[in-house]
Amino acid sequence: MSQRKPKVAVVPGDGIGVEVIAEGVRLIQHLAPDIELEHFDLGAERYLRDGTTLPDDVFVRWRDEFDAIFLGALGDPRVPSNIHAKEILLGSRFRYDLFINQRPIRLLDARKCPLKGKGPEEVDIMVFRENTEGVYTGVGGVLKKDTADEVAQEVCIVTRKGVERIIRAAYDYADKFGKKRVCMSDKSNAMRNVGQLWQKVWKEVAAEYPHIESRHLYVDVLAMELVRAPENFDVIVTGNLFGDIITDLGAILQGGIGLACSGNIHPGQLGLFEPVHGSAPDIAGQGKANPMATFLTAGMMLNQLGRPELEDRIIAAIRDMLQADETTPELGGTLTTSQVTDRLLARLDA
Repeated sequence: MSQRKPKVAVVPGDGIGVEVIAEGVRLIQHLAPDIELEHFDLGAERYLRDGTTLPDDVFVRWRDEFDAIFLGALGDPRVPSNIHAKEILLGSRFRYDLFINQRPIRLLDARKCPLKGKGPEEVDIMVFRENTEGVYTGVGGVLKKDTADEVAQEVCIVTRKGVERIIRAAYDYADKFGKKRVCMSDKSNAMRNVGQLWQKVWKEVAAEYPHIESRHLYVDVLAMELVRAPENFDVIVTGNLFGDIITDLGAILQGGIGLACSGNIHPGQLGLFEPVHGSAPDIAGQGKANPMATFLTAGMMLNQLGRPELEDRIIAAIRDMLQADETTPELGGTLTTSQVTDRLLARLDA
């Protein structure tokens, strides 16, 4: 990250993304007014207007001038192919080589966890999902389309470099923050070629961290164990597809997708930060959208920009708000989207 004043590209996205990112901007301006924010007109409206997704000149500007991208949810029923979302989000992940998808599973209010007897001490996990390989690379195709003999294929691309760097990132995180356990998850009993590479590299990297307890679970077993005993996990590292699924399961453990934040990261480079809920066009513009995932995402971004104390303040304030039912109806409260922001800013000032 450069030493100049931090600069963040703001992309509101579609549907409720526009509303919650606006509230996130209010939060950033309140806590860190020195951060320069520049808004970009990208999303379904722009695509429907002139076919633009992510222009090359914008891609270059983000790479060369910005420290982070603050992205709202993408998706609009008027664009059935979702091509704009694919080229903006997945295009950014691949073109900027944002190989870490980092998602906390952090319970802030025990009442919001669907598991009996589990509280914040039992649900506090960081997931490292490989973000640029696996079956999400788009390699594959369709043969004999629209016939009785149609064949579809998705190719899983995994490299030693990709596996090693995501596993190492998970262990480095555990080492830095005093986490005792790292669990690597794959499906090597069924996907043997890919699994053997993950197994081999994981064992090599784990050996460099003898003070950290290393554990392996097949991904289906991991899903069961997360529901049975989430307290047994500190850090999880896994591939792109499995990480996508496991983190959404984890979102429910922490109280719902409306509290799920994420960072797409390449250490020392531009990062992309997004709340992971959808664009929910059915409630857009009604003041019902829960902005808390966006606030937590802003906290992750501020941490990455070198201000971890601001993330700590945001998390503490949201914890207090959840426990006081100062939320949108989705989480049992009565506040509108903007009223939630008002309460948050008041708590931060207090």
